[in-house]
Amino acid sequence: MKPPKTGLIITDLLILAGAYVFMAGLKPVMVSYMNNRYLLGFGVTLVIWLICSFYLNKYHIGRKERPTFLMRNILYPNLLTLAFVAFIIYAFNTTFYSRMMVFGTFGVATLVEILVFGIYTYVVCAPEYETASAFLEKPPTVLDKRRLKQARVHSDIQNGGRFLRDAIAEECGEKAAQYVENHVNLDDRKTLVLSTTTRFNILRQPENQYRTMINLRRVNDIQYLNKFFESVNHKLPEGGTFIGCAETAEQRKKRILRKYPPVFNWIMYTFDYILKRVFPKFYPTRKIYFLLTRGNNRVLSRAEILGRLYSCGFEVTEDTFVNGLFFFVTRKVREPAFDESPTYGPFVKLRRVGKGGELINVYKLRTMHPFAEYLQDYVHKKNHLDQGGKFRNDFRISRSRAIMRRLWIDEIPMLLNLFKGQMKLVGVRPLSEHYFSLYSKELRERRIKYKPGLIPPFYADMPDTLEEIQDSEMRYLDAFEKKPFRTQWRYFWKAVGNILFRGARSA
Repeated sequence: MKPPKTGLIITDLLILAGAYVFMAGLKPVMVSYMNNRYLLGFGVTLVIWLICSFYLNKYHIGRKERPTFLMRNILYPNLLTLAFVAFIIYAFNTTFYSRMMVFGTFGVATLVEILVFGIYTYVVCAPEYETASAFLEKPPTVLDKRRLKQARVHSDIQNGGRFLRDAIAEECGEKAAQYVENHVNLDDRKTLVLSTTTRFNILRQPENQYRTMINLRRVNDIQYLNKFFESVNHKLPEGGTFIGCAETAEQRKKRILRKYPPVFNWIMYTFDYILKRVFPKFYPTRKIYFLLTRGNNRVLSRAEILGRLYSCGFEVTEDTFVNGLFFFVTRKVREPAFDESPTYGPFVKLRRVGKGGELINVYKLRTMHPFAEYLQDYVHKKNHLDQGGKFRNDFRISRSRAIMRRLWIDEIPMLLNLFKGQMKLVGVRPLSEHYFSLYSKELRERRIKYKPGLIPPFYADMPDTLEEIQDSEMRYLDAFEKKPFRTQWRYFWKAVGNILFRGARSA
């Protein structure tokens, strides 16, 4: 990406200031405000304008940009700034601000920007480039670029794997090339190396011709990510290998904090978090998010990346961090789940084993990263179970929402299951299919005779291991079958006592 140009930044700020003064001059009464209330508002607007412009790459305009690119790089930051300013005016009840002043300033500034930036890209930059190129070399033609792209994708007949390895090193770095080379044979004709963000380049490949597919573009830049993974799954044979890379949310945070100076870096990260992490989670703001980003450069946690892979029929055999990127090696083990309603927002519906073995939707507030529910088998193999029957070092749980589990806030929506008659107040906890499969056959058969409960016998007995948990549930079921009401009453108050006085907590 082209670096931001200081001259454009200064020019843009002068344009905004000029538009502000121009609008104030249209109404003489505004001039009296410029030394008090409106100056503070303009200062806030200036800061937000600058942050949005940097964030959406307004100042990265170069020579002879396409008109759509130019308009997008000007309009999107300005509209986002206007949205934030409007929100501040509404939230802080600063209704004394004139709508004419606010909308007029943004409108005039945008029109002048289009004119000035257009002159810059089509007039000022063009002669400089042409003069310089005359002394350097002829710019590559469209055919040259197409041949270069094809050379990066397919192995050269004469150079074989060495040519591919050099292309991988050029794309992702030497360490990444070494990592890929350690996992696949680049000389093999059944190995396909791509650098693409569209599944069209996957679908055009013949089925079962390649045993290994490698994509060097970050999955963060793939708009329809699950469709992309499903296409790879469709083209690979059973047991085929897929290798890809991404930037995790934690890596992105560290990169942003290193990129900008102190204080300003946290402002940029907060802005990035709101736009890239909060906006996609809620329906009203989701459209704004996709309008501004078109799904590119999205923020993905490690758990979400791996969860999406598992949901699309892959098993992760290895994952690690190389050259500032998160690389994963997967194997096709089944067809994709084709989940039409994945849990992505703040409220989730988790498939759990209910009475009669029927799968029911258990409602909860999200405390795990999206698609994390597909990773139970992965986490169990990697980390095994900790005390209390929970997975040890479960990276699927979002740090910011761990407190919700401690206080049972995430389980409040389960009252809907109680009202719908799918659960009862006290009973064995509703389990996922994977966790259910870890139980003994006898206990599985006895569990599904009854509805699961909101308060499990776990909080009455406080067991540590999976075996102790099964013993606890077996004792509860024995007692419930003999004296149902008395058992419910006794277990309820014993669990409440442990929660209030012995520090029993959900984890």
